[in-house]
Amino acid sequence: MYLVKTPEIIKPFAGDLVWNKSREEKKIYLTFDDGPTEKITFEILDLLEGLGAKATFFCIGGNVLKYPDAYKAILEAGHQTANHTWNHMNGWEFSDYSYFKNVLECSRVVDSRLFRPPYGRITQSQAKALKKRYDIIMWDVLSADWRSDVTPEKCLSNVRNNATAGSIIVFHDSEKAYANMIYALPRFIEYSLEGGYAFEVLEKLT
Repeated sequence: MYLVKTPEIIKPFAGDLVWNKSREEKKIYLTFDDGPTEKITFEILDLLEGLGAKATFFCIGGNVLKYPDAYKAILEAGHQTANHTWNHMNGWEFSDYSYFKNVLECSRVVDSRLFRPPYGRITQSQAKALKKRYDIIMWDVLSADWRSDVTPEKCLSNVRNNATAGSIIVFHDSEKAYANMIYALPRFIEYSLEGGYAFEVLEKLT
């Protein structure tokens, strides 16, 4: 089970987590989890460049080590990278020590103060400790691009019908999500641009 739109009622109970940005400006924040990948990352970058959109890539440390050229290309294109653990660790299934060690290992190859827990699964004690070093980024809208029971058209409607000013949207830079993502992403960006929205990185780059 998954929720496309994060219910507003739960956000105040997770004060250590960032679910959306300011609702006052017509800006949307695209994020891509689980990359970089050998080919898909470059296809995403080409698409974003063609449409004038910026995004934030939550990278797995092991993938950065495996595909350094793709990681470098993300940064050179003016996008942002962020920590997504070393090997997609589920915080609910590991001790705080093991989890922190995994996040720290990723930080050796991903220099960022932004962190997203894989699966969105993080304990209260893990969040409290990591908050001292990171902004813990969750999401406002899930595209559900990774799900085999979601069609490309449904993936598009998930984001198009639920995104609003300040939304943080999750897509994936992965083989499993590719078919849905590559269909929905350009159509959603074009739709939003026509509505006067801009796409920016989560944190301004210096």
